[in-house]
Amino acid sequence: MAPRPRILVTEKIDEAGIRILEQACEVEWASSTSQEVLEKESRDKDAIVIRALGAVTEALIANAPRLKAVGRHGVGVDNVDVRAATKHGVIVVYTPEANAEAVADYTVGLMIAVARRLVEADRELRTKGDWKARYELIGSDLHGKTLGIIGLGRIGVRVARRARGFDMSLLAYDPYVTQAAAAQAGARLVDLDTLIGNSDMVTVHVPLTEETRHLLGKRQFSLMKRGAILINASRGGVVDEQALAEALSSGRLAGAGLDVFEKEPVSSMNPLLSMRNVVLSPHMASHSRESLREMAVTVAEDVLRVLRGERPRYPFNPEVLKTQTRAAIRPGDVP
Repeated sequence: MAPRPRILVTEKIDEAGIRILEQACEVEWASSTSQEVLEKESRDKDAIVIRALGAVTEALIANAPRLKAVGRHGVGVDNVDVRAATKHGVIVVYTPEANAEAVADYTVGLMIAVARRLVEADRELRTKGDWKARYELIGSDLHGKTLGIIGLGRIGVRVARRARGFDMSLLAYDPYVTQAAAAQAGARLVDLDTLIGNSDMVTVHVPLTEETRHLLGKRQFSLMKRGAILINASRGGVVDEQALAEALSSGRLAGAGLDVFEKEPVSSMNPLLSMRNVVLSPHMASHSRESLREMAVTVAEDVLRVLRGERPRYPFNPEVLKTQTRAAIRPGDVP
């Protein structure tokens, strides 16, 4: 009988996903998400399941000859060298559908929290017992405002659906979406400058690529309406944080809601942490109980499909399925 495949899990995932993996494989937990440790502990593994911390680099892939699948617990794959995986015949799977509702909910939560200054009010009442804050921390409505959505994919469309419930006007920028698709979501498709210059709130829902890195920087912030609000629950590198801090401190922007940062975990020296008009959270927009369970189950099931020689539901580099250079485990070797 062939030995059970060995899988390295780099961070905690929902127990439902672990149970699926343990039925067919030997599951091992990474002792650290440092690059040195991940490279060492992946050398004899058939698959890796990775979340936000750590990275699957070309060096790791090249030094893990048994590796056949990388499972990304989440939507973004910026911490996986997909090009290297493809070159070496390693299939990358991810969970594009599992967290869309949770992130859309969280985005609207950030919009309300920033616009109505909820965190500032909470802080004033808790630390100072200051009831007078109710007269000073005057926010703004979402109703009737214009929301600019950068990226009208799975999450962006769901944010649009929720924003329509506030009677917001919707603008969208997405070079990969048609006018008809935008209209179906209730948004008017425009270029980036038009969106930035005409939105009371801007929310970002794009992956981090060379095309989107610092998509919003000093020039873009200078074009935004004075008093506008920025929400980012996609990837920190899409926004130039230094330029954002300057726009916030100058009063160009009224506030921001950020779930992601250019460097994570975020440095205690980051100036955004000391700004009262910024609502911050530690990359947790997808962390609802339902979403975390669905992501864990989805990635576990797809990793096992790869190891069985079956087609996964969500391959990020499907071309590998046609030209895979690393031999798959024979059907029947994995339960």
